[in-house]
Amino acid sequence: MTDGSTDALTASTGARDALTRLRSEVAKAVVGQDAAGTGVLVGLLCRGHVLIEGVRGVAKTLLVRTLAAALDLRTTRIQFTADLMPGDVTGSLIYDAATSRFEFREGPVFTNLLLADEINRTPPKTQSALLEAMEERQVSVEGTPRPLPDPFCVIATQNPVEYEGTYPLPEAQLDRFVVKVTMPLPDRETEVRVLAAHAAGFDPHDLAAAGVAAVASAADLRAAAAAVRQVHAEPAVLGYIVELAQATRRAPATSLGVSPRGATALLATARAWAWLSGREFVTPDDVQVLARPTFRHRIQIRPEAELEGMTADAVLESVLATVPVPR
Repeated sequence: MTDGSTDALTASTGARDALTRLRSEVAKAVVGQDAAGTGVLVGLLCRGHVLIEGVRGVAKTLLVRTLAAALDLRTTRIQFTADLMPGDVTGSLIYDAATSRFEFREGPVFTNLLLADEINRTPPKTQSALLEAMEERQVSVEGTPRPLPDPFCVIATQNPVEYEGTYPLPEAQLDRFVVKVTMPLPDRETEVRVLAAHAAGFDPHDLAAAGVAAVASAADLRAAAAAVRQVHAEPAVLGYIVELAQATRRAPATSLGVSPRGATALLATARAWAWLSGREFVTPDDVQVLARPTFRHRIQIRPEAELEGMTADAVLESVLATVPVPR
């Protein structure tokens, strides 16, 4: 093995150890949402963006803030509202009277982790201001492209219950999110643990007092992302991913199935899960574990099927049960 290969292996192992500690660190503040935390981490490893859906009060914002603190990354929060303008997100040119010139003032999008809180409460014009940032990792103002920091990730939240005064995300923007993570209401035991933590003095606004410390860095995240791209996938596994995507397009309940971009996203998330699990190759089990969070927001249900209670997750359950698994 060459010195370069040895250094890459050492960096990969160190990054995996750091990100494994990260999951434990997040659990100090966010109780009972380990699956959501892992889903967000998988999105970061894919250098993608994450959509978090859950009713109010299930710690969506706290999860992102804790993750940023444990990663020692710069984070910015935007509360999306109906009157938010594109320039409020990307930044704008401001006239400087002292120099008689227009100077660019960076918007909150110039950060590492952008928390787009209740993203579906802002009009499509403002939502679309994020499209270039999410896809190209840059912002163009007056024709001048301005690169965003590395790493850069949008973690958006939305409430699945309150639809009054909201603007559902268009399919083109939904497709930019590598995973959609759901945060359910806690069971009784978990909710008792949450209340016990607050009774003991836990303050969600003071993460340091809760013992949350930086256990990984941007360098660890970059090393991990590079290692994930080296994870091997056999042709049979690639074929399995394609067959799952095509099955969603043929499902009677769907008007829109998973696109080739969605299939590519599933390959990326399955690679990330395999790497986190300590393997250098993807198995069909990895694909099955990540199929739901990677595909659920890319499936559009026919109105008549929706009236009968059909959901994207139900379609995926059927697809996963019927598409043959490679041996």
